[in-house]
Amino acid sequence: MIRFDSTLFDATLFEDTSRAGLRPKTRNRAEIGEAYKWRLSDIYEGWEAWTADFATIRKLMDEFVALEGTLKEGADVVLRGYELSDQIGMLSYKLYRYPQLMFDVDQRDNAIQSRLQEVQILFAEYGTRTSWFSPEMLTIDEQTMTGWVDATPALGPYRFPIAEIYRSQKHVLDAQGEQLLSLASRFRSTPGDIYRALSTADIEFKTIELTSGEQVTVSYGEYQNILHTNPNQADRAKAFEAMYEVFNSKRNTIASLYNAVCQRDWAQAQARHYTSTAEAALDDNAIPLSVLETLISTARAGTEPLRRYHALRKRVLGLATYHLYDGGIALVENDKLYPYDEVAEMIVGSVAPLGERYQQLLRESLTGGWIDVYENDGKRSGAYSAGVYGVHPYILLNYNDTLDQVFTLAHELGHSMHTVLSSEHQPFATASYTIFVAEVASTTNEALLLDYMLARVTDPRERIVLLQKAIDGILGTFYSQALFADYELQAHRLAEQGKPITAEALSTIYEGLMDDYYGPEIDRDELYRVTWARIPHFFNAPYYVYQYATCYASSAKIVQGLLSDDATLQAQTLERYLTLLSSGGNDHPMNQLQEAGIDLSQDETVQAVVDQLSGLVDQLERELAALETA
Repeated sequence: MIRFDSTLFDATLFEDTSRAGLRPKTRNRAEIGEAYKWRLSDIYEGWEAWTADFATIRKLMDEFVALEGTLKEGADVVLRGYELSDQIGMLSYKLYRYPQLMFDVDQRDNAIQSRLQEVQILFAEYGTRTSWFSPEMLTIDEQTMTGWVDATPALGPYRFPIAEIYRSQKHVLDAQGEQLLSLASRFRSTPGDIYRALSTADIEFKTIELTSGEQVTVSYGEYQNILHTNPNQADRAKAFEAMYEVFNSKRNTIASLYNAVCQRDWAQAQARHYTSTAEAALDDNAIPLSVLETLISTARAGTEPLRRYHALRKRVLGLATYHLYDGGIALVENDKLYPYDEVAEMIVGSVAPLGERYQQLLRESLTGGWIDVYENDGKRSGAYSAGVYGVHPYILLNYNDTLDQVFTLAHELGHSMHTVLSSEHQPFATASYTIFVAEVASTTNEALLLDYMLARVTDPRERIVLLQKAIDGILGTFYSQALFADYELQAHRLAEQGKPITAEALSTIYEGLMDDYYGPEIDRDELYRVTWARIPHFFNAPYYVYQYATCYASSAKIVQGLLSDDATLQAQTLERYLTLLSSGGNDHPMNQLQEAGIDLSQDETVQAVVDQLSGLVDQLERELAALETA
């Protein structure tokens, strides 16, 4: 019944501290300006208020548990249960996020980690204590329940969640079975927790010497920085080896963790009478398994433009050998930096097709203490947007002034605007949107930013950089995620078939996929076989990544309508899209997307992305040829 996202990154400060927005040279969090840190006081002024709410939520949980055995008494009791669940859920966001956000900016802080674990333990205990709820609801005839909902207006906001209980009836166990599964749920996050500790809190990054003589510690942020900005292939190779050797040295331990993930998912699927882990994962949102299978088969069959792009890169860069760590470097010289403050207004301008209200909300998010901008010691890697119902979303970045990070910021702002609009237009019961539609908002923002920049750039070199960015977006959001989804499906099937899951087995799967997707255009590096060991989503959110690819296909169609010369189509697309962003979780995501004009059950929707990439590679070839001629 609880609804919260438990998901879902030594020197002087600035060269000139009066110039706001320049990337700090320090990794010391205390030396980074407050304007570039999130303001957690919007959640709680301090631990005293947090502790008070902790006591309050315990009382509310006790009240909910006391309803056991009474639901048959009528609509009023069911309503009381859902209203209590809402109160508990809203407090859960705040109680969880407050320590979680603190911990994510310094994962070495054991005191904060203890607070976070207190919340996790409480939620796990509550899950066990309330495991009776769905089985007891199902003892009430569905027709009777529908009558109660129809006759009780206050139950209206819960119509869809109640209907979902009955839809999944064959996968709900009796009260004793649900209690056993809930007792096991407290261990579900253990593999991911251990992986995070191993890959963040306890990781020891290697230091390399670049060809310039500079000593560099290859942290996650610095690794990406080198791959995207260092023109020397030998330096990129050193950085690659330094990063992957860290994971290769722990590959057997990490494989054991991933085996635990796969075995856990298969045990859960069998317990709930599913035939596979994929079916179990997709059924939560009523997604047909064919959607995943269509994505994987279409991506595998559509690798020709992917390979053609890498062959083009090898020729333009003049490389004798070409490796995946060469895939991020600009095709033309591009030493331009994008200081954080300078890109903020550009991103606001890029979303003009979404209307003034959307722009206003986005501007507020950039200036309101919502974003933690720069990398610091102990901070988790990557980026995310985390909602706090009743407050506002928070965005974590590790901003390094590269073009890639500009688009990461636009991406996470898309998630945040989705969260804000859903919270504004939906009651708490249906405010949380599904992962399946989440990435539509983020990739739409990225596409609008790219169009905005291309429309204002005349320099052929800059145009080439932006075209490369567009192509790399498809590679990263569509092809890579389809490859990852393919890997997850194959790895989980090892568990389903009772086969061993070892580091070698996982590396063999990944190597095979590398061959299938990239063919001979990529020179093989032995260490790339362990790429699976450094993808956090595999350990934290199985069967998540495929949705990046399906959402990319969805957003491509939305952007096409938003930027159409047909004013009627443009207006219709905007109305449908804002409705989608405001819909939260009030329906199954496939239905929500169909109402927005997108049908992912059709092969053509996915194939369009392959065709789009082919066209962009053609355009890039022409731009490069023109530049060479000039």
